[in-house]
Amino acid sequence: MTTASSSSERTPPAPRPRRLNRRRSVGDVLTQFFLPVMAVGLLGFAGWYVWKTRVVTLDPPPPIEPAHSPFLDTVAAAGVVEAQTENIAVGSATPGVVTQVLVKVDDQVTPGTPLFRLDDRKLQGDLAVKQAAAARATSELVRLEAEPRKETIPVIVAQVNEAKATMAMETDALKRAEETFARKVTTEQDVIARREALAAARARLDRAQADLDLLEAGSWIYDRDVARAAVTTAEAEIAQIETELDRLIVRALVAGRVLQVNVRPGEYVAAPANQPLVILGNIDRLHVRVDIDEFDIARFKPSAPASAVPRGSLQERYPLEFVRIEPFVVPKKSLTGETTERVDTRVLQVIYECDPTGRPPLFVGQQMEVYIDARDTAAP
Repeated sequence: MTTASSSSERTPPAPRPRRLNRRRSVGDVLTQFFLPVMAVGLLGFAGWYVWKTRVVTLDPPPPIEPAHSPFLDTVAAAGVVEAQTENIAVGSATPGVVTQVLVKVDDQVTPGTPLFRLDDRKLQGDLAVKQAAAARATSELVRLEAEPRKETIPVIVAQVNEAKATMAMETDALKRAEETFARKVTTEQDVIARREALAAARARLDRAQADLDLLEAGSWIYDRDVARAAVTTAEAEIAQIETELDRLIVRALVAGRVLQVNVRPGEYVAAPANQPLVILGNIDRLHVRVDIDEFDIARFKPSAPASAVPRGSLQERYPLEFVRIEPFVVPKKSLTGETTERVDTRVLQVIYECDPTGRPPLFVGQQMEVYIDARDTAAP
């Protein structure tokens, strides 16, 4: 009973959908076949149209037009603009604290123009001590050269006269003692005492006379020489300190323009300094220092025409005039920043003169692309 009731309570299976047997309409064909084919075609047309209408540049121009050589055969090199007198790095010969900077950038200076001053208080104190010592030595020399002092001569003359009077008295006393001794009135001991007293009086007279002669003769010549040497030594010490004081004022040694100032009041500068304190240079006419690669030295000719193009202004070309060659091949230091640039290359430095008159100004330190004609003039 239980099994039968369970079977009767089971859910009957769902009926299977039946396919309608009818003919396809035009809407069915358009929906199932024509619309997908049209979508695929439109998608292909859109891709083809985008591809055909894209902007194609066969030879795109560079962001910055590179410089071009005006010669058929060229020695290309990098150059740096510098002053006609070269860039003069001014430092301090002595260490110290800067108390005053006397110039600023772009000032025109002449030889002897003060640039900056160092603290000189210690040397000023030493100078005062040496000046006092020199004054003392000078006074001593003047005293020796002024001898004898006229007020001391009468004193010594009086001593001489006194010694003469004493000697005369002792001479007379000895004469009387000898007469009385001859008459047996006095003893021989009295005569001997008078003779000794006379000898002492004579010695005092000789000493007084010698003192008078020495006084009238003045100071000894060798004492004056020693005093003059002391004065000379004191004056030399003063001159030495004055020279040290003058060195604390750093001055320009050439005429030119202040290109850079790297020192401020209160800074301590060492000797030698870790960087140039002031950079000077004559920029009335500029020079270009060109680094020629050691592999191009054989192709370089000093008499060949040359021109330079500054970076950032490639439409400007500056003719160069040969000045000199520095005949010492050195490691390359002036790097241009190119990724293919070798830093272990040695270069020959050639100096050219550049006149920017009538063209945009050039500045010291500016890099330039230099082109030198390398054609063989002897070839036909």
